[in-house]
Amino acid sequence: MTEIHPSQRVAILADAQNLYHTAQSLYSRNIDYSALLEKGVSGRELTRAIAYVVRADSPEEESFFDALVDIGFEPKIKEIKTFGDGSKKADWDVGMSLDAVTLANHVDTVVLCTGDGDFSRLCSHLRHEGVRVEVMAFQESTAEELIEAADTFLDLSEREETFLL
Repeated sequence: MTEIHPSQRVAILADAQNLYHTAQSLYSRNIDYSALLEKGVSGRELTRAIAYVVRADSPEEESFFDALVDIGFEPKIKEIKTFGDGSKKADWDVGMSLDAVTLANHVDTVVLCTGDGDFSRLCSHLRHEGVRVEVMAFQESTAEELIEAADTFLDLSEREETFLL
């Protein structure tokens, strides 16, 4: 399915960590999730919007999680794991992929808001299942294989004034 039409059912899956770190490193700014959601939906029928976030125990994160809900996102929150050597890890790659595969039977389009190349295989799978895949991310930090695997790619860097706060 390559056409965009108003009755198209859309799911937006936003990798908040990927977007946050890229926006901070490139622009020292934050993502405008309201604009991200609006552009991702693009006048179509929103089925589900999920923001995958990590709890880092910073003072402003609860208000950020609440703001996501107010905008229309369902935040899925993961705690950071600390290992014996002091290293820390928390990523949502498997969770996002599972949600995308589960939602594939209920939507026409999945919009992945991430530049992580690990999702290129997911794009190929979804497209094989007849689901349109759109990627929204910053070109400078988006894996080429992810761009190639998607039906369309929207470079957030081309519209900083829209997508950054």
